Amino acid sequence: MTHAIRLTQYSHGAGCGCKIAPKTLETILKGNISSPGHGSLLVGNSSRDDAAVYDLGNGTALISTTDFFMPIVDDPFDFGRIAAANAISDVYAMGGKPLMAVAVLGWPVDKLPAELAQKMVDGGRATCEKAGIPLAGGHSIDAQEPLFGLAVTGIVALENIKRNDTAKEGDQLFLTKPLGVGVLSTAQKRGLLSADHLPVMIEQMVALNDIGEELGKIKGVNAMTDITGFGLLGHLVEMAGGSSLSAEIYYNNLPVAAGVKDYIAQRIFPDATTRNWSSYSQEVKFEKGVNVMEAFTLLPDPQTNGGLLIAVEDGSVNEVVAILKKNGLGQYSTPIGKIVAKKEKMIEIKS
Repeated sequence: MTHAIRLTQYSHGAGCGCKIAPKTLETILKGNISSPGHGSLLVGNSSRDDAAVYDLGNGTALISTTDFFMPIVDDPFDFGRIAAANAISDVYAMGGKPLMAVAVLGWPVDKLPAELAQKMVDGGRATCEKAGIPLAGGHSIDAQEPLFGLAVTGIVALENIKRNDTAKEGDQLFLTKPLGVGVLSTAQKRGLLSADHLPVMIEQMVALNDIGEELGKIKGVNAMTDITGFGLLGHLVEMAGGSSLSAEIYYNNLPVAAGVKDYIAQRIFPDATTRNWSSYSQEVKFEKGVNVMEAFTLLPDPQTNGGLLIAVEDGSVNEVVAILKKNGLGQYSTPIGKIVAKKEKMIEIKS
């Protein structure tokens, strides 16, 4: 009976938690072959941004991205919705508008019925419809573990492109979703997730980050990225380090999903958390009063379709807050930190 199949039991990782560890990825991307210059490529692999951006020469640019992973929930339709929303988020994080998507599907045809894959693709199609784009095709393979995602094409006006490495000293930091999805998904995989917390986790992961397109039109939004597999800590290191600056985090201002701190107290967290922490811990300084053991689990927790991390100059804070409130995100209108001048440690965690 297909309804009894738990997809998460067929994958060794869950959602963005199955990303390759940052240090390993750095080795892979280093390469030994020099790439010739491409003048129209505005954002490429060198900045480790959310998507590639190519100047079309008419005042607009093309955004191209792909993202796929293994199941983070057991229901195939929900998994399809989540994987699609996560992939489309990269376009929103660049300040862009998605145009269309094609699917990436890997399926263990000898282990799982094709009907489950059909439901998963339907979930992806439902999210694409919500984003106002077609799921226009794709590619599939017979794989050892189920995986699903999208390659997404978008567009953006040149003046609205938002990068992850253009923050400025003094920028206020905002985060548009709570942290802790990795902890919740691990609790689910272990059969320990409360029934009350499952819908909270799913609704957060299927929610589109479409506010990014609107934020892209604000000049005072100096940098933007979405929080995914490297956790808040990893993506903030990319933002601050890429901008040759440092950052402060106000730990008590961080939004945290319901139940997460209780699971952390039970030492429930994904393996990717430890890998992320090992990659970035040398860049972190803690102020007295911060619960370091809890922060170790929460800050590098891998997020799947996490919120947008936004660096906003003081003069545009009110405009950004107004947009957050208009879109039902008023609970995220308190800054979680600040971009500061470069210090010995890149990230300082304050209480």
